[in-house]
Amino acid sequence: MKKNILTIVISVLLSGLVAYGVGKSSNSEITSMLENPAAGDVYRTVNLAQTEYPDFTYAAESAVDAVVFVKVTVKTQTQQYIDPFFRFFFGDQGPQTQEREQKGSGSGVIIRPDGYIVTNNHVVENATKVEITLNNNQTYEAKVIGTDPATDVALVKIEAEGLPTIEFADSDKLRLGEWVLAIGSPLGEELRSTITAGIVSAKGRSMPNYDGKFKIESFIQTDAAVNPGNSGGALVNKAGQLVGINTAIVSTTGSYTGYSFAVPSNIVRKIVEDLIDFGSVKRVMLGVSIGQVTEEKMKDLKLSSLKGVYINEVTKGGSADKAGLRKDDVIISLDGQETNSVPALQEKVNGYHPGDVAKARIIRNGEEKTVDITFLGVDEQNGSVAPDGSVAFYGSYLASPSKETLQRLGIKSGVEIVSVGSGKLMDAGASEGFIIQYVNDQPVSRPEDVVEIARKSKRAVFVEGVTAYGKSSYFGFGKE
Repeated sequence: MKKNILTIVISVLLSGLVAYGVGKSSNSEITSMLENPAAGDVYRTVNLAQTEYPDFTYAAESAVDAVVFVKVTVKTQTQQYIDPFFRFFFGDQGPQTQEREQKGSGSGVIIRPDGYIVTNNHVVENATKVEITLNNNQTYEAKVIGTDPATDVALVKIEAEGLPTIEFADSDKLRLGEWVLAIGSPLGEELRSTITAGIVSAKGRSMPNYDGKFKIESFIQTDAAVNPGNSGGALVNKAGQLVGINTAIVSTTGSYTGYSFAVPSNIVRKIVEDLIDFGSVKRVMLGVSIGQVTEEKMKDLKLSSLKGVYINEVTKGGSADKAGLRKDDVIISLDGQETNSVPALQEKVNGYHPGDVAKARIIRNGEEKTVDITFLGVDEQNGSVAPDGSVAFYGSYLASPSKETLQRLGIKSGVEIVSVGSGKLMDAGASEGFIIQYVNDQPVSRPEDVVEIARKSKRAVFVEGVTAYGKSSYFGFGKE
């Protein structure tokens, strides 16, 4: 009778563990415990079950002190028009400019003990004053070291030493379904140092309506609750390491509805290292127009799967062109990391510096091969000479026009845009065949003239000339 009662008690305990779904023991291990129902065995089984609950205490406690509250002041100018009634008596004085101060807030992450803090560009953009409040309530005025609108990353610094920091993790190693914590100050200072949990819902995600200069869209998507004010805060793994910077939400209400996005830590680390070491981001250009592999493309290019990114066009003289890549090549990996989507390739390329060499695995005519790519920088590329003699200029290429072209257009000299690639000329609306006659009101007759005048310009470049069809036209772009 005693044995039966004992069996019933242990069976009830076991059924409780199974119902909660937290036991890690196998069926054979559980059977062994039942056959030897010592008190110690039951106690150890309960402790084992408790460890299976997600425990974020270490990650939260080790990371929370390195997440700060960011308060910004932005001055805006508005025009105030005088009421017609007052104009009748006091005369028409026109619109009056009025300066206003606006307050905003966000979050930031301390990445070095000497006061370097990473946040979002949109948090500190146009700010005239930036204040940082630590988790211990100390407040400092911060200086903006640099920003990168393309990735929405910014770096600020406070004068302090011995600050708590968060260690960078390798965001490439994140796995779908992995637990992560979002730490920040949602909805203002009152909810400072709020911690929420979720999982990695997707990687390499593009966001609807995201507008960036280079459109580097390779976000980590999570379901950790993030609201306005979390921007610039930390996304950490269970080890308390930084895997991303919380940046945005997708919502029809303006508040969290289940979708939050973070810039991967590998991108963030590269950006802030450049800002610290060089004062600006040293970005490279692959020099290709790319697209996702479709079923139609898979058949046309004799591919065995939909994996990879195919090349629509190769910019003459660019990194890909010099490496021997061609139209309709399919890039399946860079330095051993698979590039199965456009965002994945963009993220990987963004991690390189000018002069870096990467091994690209490609498929050409149904066969795999490896190609070494030496990356050219966006700025360093200006003035470099391609094998055909054309000169690189902000992602495009210039050359001296032929005599026939000059005669056809009825002009004596100029510089022809022979190809237009991603960069400032393309953004300004330049087209192939355009003949540049003047740059900043100075006549040009050689590609080197264009490069030199633009180099000396402090703020902007203004170009005048004629289109390939002989119509006078002009365009301009800022250097910053």
